[in-house]
Amino acid sequence: MDKKIQIIVVVVAVVFSVFVLTSPTDPIPLPKPTSSSENEFVTILAENLDKPRAIAISDDRIFVTEKDGLIRVIENNILLESPLATFRTVNVFDGGLLGITLHPDFSNNHLLYVFLTYYDNGVLWNKIIQITESENKLQTAQIIFDKIPASSFTNGGFIKFGPDGKLYVGTGATSDSSHLPQDLNSLSGKILRLNDDGTIPKDNPFSDSPVYSLGHRHPQGMTWDDNGNLYVAEVGPEKNDEINLILAGKNYGWPEQQCSGNSNFEDAIICYDPSIEPGGILFYSGDKLDFEFPFILASMNTANLYQVDFEEGLSSQKSILSGIGRVRDVVEGPDGSLYVITSNTDGKGFPDRTDDKLIRILK
Repeated sequence: MDKKIQIIVVVVAVVFSVFVLTSPTDPIPLPKPTSSSENEFVTILAENLDKPRAIAISDDRIFVTEKDGLIRVIENNILLESPLATFRTVNVFDGGLLGITLHPDFSNNHLLYVFLTYYDNGVLWNKIIQITESENKLQTAQIIFDKIPASSFTNGGFIKFGPDGKLYVGTGATSDSSHLPQDLNSLSGKILRLNDDGTIPKDNPFSDSPVYSLGHRHPQGMTWDDNGNLYVAEVGPEKNDEINLILAGKNYGWPEQQCSGNSNFEDAIICYDPSIEPGGILFYSGDKLDFEFPFILASMNTANLYQVDFEEGLSSQKSILSGIGRVRDVVEGPDGSLYVITSNTDGKGFPDRTDDKLIRILK
């Protein structure tokens, strides 16, 4: 039996080829998204978000970062007028308030973590801030990890807690000509692994180092399967986006290798040429939605949400949601629903009067 679900959110779905090129200086001419009405499959929970970047979900609330510095809260399916917090950010294309995640014990300690780009004496940096909240208001904020090299275009910025309780951070290369991703002494172009207070775990692969893996360009999403394997989606320069299976201490090649071809580095398990500009990825573990393949992948360039089997590769990829423009992030809720944010106000899309949106996929 074909278990693929068909989700229709527009009268005429916008079908996009996966084979589209993009770059930060030459954005693709995406079509204007068609407004979606609520139906039995999809609910729009929030509209008019401003350059949203990432989602984190607790039992009863949804937290969304906006690039210009706000943490927005959706409670009881209503977008609250007042943000949880407002941070001063830099005005660069791919920098600002980026990733967000909740502590595994959030229901008790109310700790959130965000990834933020800032200037210091004219130099761009990224830092990780630990926040304590109460009743949707910021109580305390402290920097727990700092001086991650930043750039205008490739900061990475996705942060997630793994099944081992450690905080994983994807950092970007400062430029496509930089070799810092190959330098173990640099935090650029790495997957970092930290304790929840920002200290370095004793069982990291490199002694006294936060580096878990190296040789990355622009990590944009991460997820773990039910065996504890870590997968990371990365945006390539103009092609060669990668899905990588991350192994402790391994080198994924950037900038010496793109996708595969050099025995000194790990090969990507999926390579997209041309680019699809991947965003968030998710290993779906719920039973509410009957997907044919377990991995869900957001794509900004092709304006789709895909399901894909990483073992079978591109031949398994199928669209499950389109017609809403650029798709930035996807997460699974406690009840097995999917939550998606669009990215049409990020300077590369064509927003309508209600963009950007937070959308819930119900079944």
